Amino acid sequence: MDYETIQSGFDACHDRKSNTDRTLLKDLRDQAIHLTGVKGTGVAALAEILVGEGARVSGSDGAETYYTDELLARVAVVPQVGFAAEHVPHDATLLIYSAAYGPENPERREAERRGIPQMSYAEALGSFSRDRLSMAVSGVHGKTSVTAMAGTLVTGSGLPVTVVAGSAVPSFGGSATLREGDRLLIAETCEYRRHFLEFTPDVLLLTSVESDHQDYYPTLEEILSAFEEFGGNLRQEGALVYCHDDAGAREIARRVGTSRRDISLVPYGFTAPEPWRCTSRRIESSAQVFTLLGPDGRDEPWRLPVPGRHMVANAAGALAALTEMIRRYAPEPGNPVLPSTQWRRRLATFRGTRRRSEVVAETAGITIIDDYAHHPTAIAGTLAGFREFYPGRRIVVDFMSHTWSRTAALLDDFGPALAPADMVVLNDIYASAREENHTGLTGEILFQAVAATHPRVVYQPDFEKAARFLVRTLRAGDVFVTMGAGDNFRIGRRVQALLTEQSDEGGARA
Repeated sequence: MDYETIQSGFDACHDRKSNTDRTLLKDLRDQAIHLTGVKGTGVAALAEILVGEGARVSGSDGAETYYTDELLARVAVVPQVGFAAEHVPHDATLLIYSAAYGPENPERREAERRGIPQMSYAEALGSFSRDRLSMAVSGVHGKTSVTAMAGTLVTGSGLPVTVVAGSAVPSFGGSATLREGDRLLIAETCEYRRHFLEFTPDVLLLTSVESDHQDYYPTLEEILSAFEEFGGNLRQEGALVYCHDDAGAREIARRVGTSRRDISLVPYGFTAPEPWRCTSRRIESSAQVFTLLGPDGRDEPWRLPVPGRHMVANAAGALAALTEMIRRYAPEPGNPVLPSTQWRRRLATFRGTRRRSEVVAETAGITIIDDYAHHPTAIAGTLAGFREFYPGRRIVVDFMSHTWSRTAALLDDFGPALAPADMVVLNDIYASAREENHTGLTGEILFQAVAATHPRVVYQPDFEKAARFLVRTLRAGDVFVTMGAGDNFRIGRRVQALLTEQSDEGGARA
C-alpha cells in the first residue's frame, strides 16, 4: 500500500463537494459502518471517532502491518485481510472508503448492489465540519505537525474539541485523534485532488503552497487555484491564518482577501507584522527557545523540544489559529478562554508525531530517526534542524523519493536539499499506486542527479543490502535518518535489529 495514501486516507474520486446525504453521520449510535481501507491514518482516526460516538465499526485492508493496527486495536476494530463482498456486514448502514479504492473495489461494488450509502473519508470529515465550529489545517508542508501542536495545546483544557491528525501523536496517548467533546473540530485536510474542498472551516490555517502532487497539479498555478478555492469555503466572518514566511501562502491570502472582504487575514511567522511574529530563536538544552510577539503586544518566551526553524513557525501558526477559533467560541456564556501560561506549558511538552523527526531508537551510540520529509523544501528544513540539534555529529540519511512525477519535476532540487547530510544512501523511487511511470525516470538517474552535487552518495535499491551496508558504515555518535514517504522506514528497523544483534554477540563473547 502507498504510504502517502496511508497517510492521507482521502478519496481520489471526487474533485468537488458531493451530494452524499450528510444526515448519515448525524446519529451514529448502533449504526453498522464498514471502512474500506481502514489502515489509512485518516480512516483509522475516523474509526476512533465513530466508535466513540457509538457506531459498530468493521473494516478491511491489506495484510501489511502498520502502526495504525495498534490504533485500531485500541477501539476493538480488527481489520479483515483483503477486500471481499462478504466483508461488508449484513446490517451495514454506511460504507466509508479511502483514497486507494475506487468503485471497482469488491466491497464498494457490494455496497452498490445492496443499496448501502457510500462516502469517501474526505466527505465524512467534511460532514463533521459542517456541524461544528471547525478549524482546517492545510498546506503542502507541516499539516500534521501543526494539527498535533494545536491538539496538544487544547488537551485537558475543557474545550469540547475533537482533533484529527495525520499521524499518531504521543500527547494524544499515541492516537491520531483527541476526543474531548463534539462542539469544536480541528482537522488536518489534504490538498491532493482537491479533497479539502469537502471541508467548511471557520478558521483556515495555511502553512505553505508550492509545486507538489505534479501528477494532479502539473503547474504551480493549478495548485494555487485549488488553495484559493479552499479559502472561498471559509464561513462568513471566518479567518485565514497564513504563514507570512511562505510566498505561496502570502499569494493565497492576497487572492482570498480580495474576493472575501468579510474574512480576517492573520499572518504569522518570522517575517509577519505583529502580532504572531517570531522575534528570536536559539537552541538550548535540546529545545528551541523562541520569543513570539503576542496579540497583547508583549514578546513572550516559548520552549519547543523538537528541531527545525520551520517548527517554530508552525507553533506560531497553531497559537494564532487557536486564538481565532476560541475568539469565535468563547463569547458564549461559560465557555473557557485559555491563558497563554497554560499554552506555554503544554507546548513545552510537545514531542512531535509518528514519522516526523521521530527518534525510534538509541542503539550502539547511534541515534535512529524516521522522518516523512519527501519534498526538497521539507528535506532541507528538516536536515537543517537536525544539524542544530545534533551539533558535531555525523548525519547519515537513507532517502526514498516518492512518486515518479514529483521526482521528475524536482529532480535537480534533491541534491542541494540533501546537502546537510554527511552521507546519503538512495533507494529506488517509491512507485506510488496512484500513477504509472511515464517519465523515463529511474533510481539510477536520481542517484546521478544527487551525486552531481553531493560528495558521498550510495545507490542501493535492495533494503537488506542497504541495511547491512549501513551497519558496516555507521559508528557511535552518528545520527541515522530514514527519510521519505515510502516504506524505507523498514530499513531503520532492520538497522536497529542488526546493531542489537551485534551488541548481544559482543556481550556474549565478553
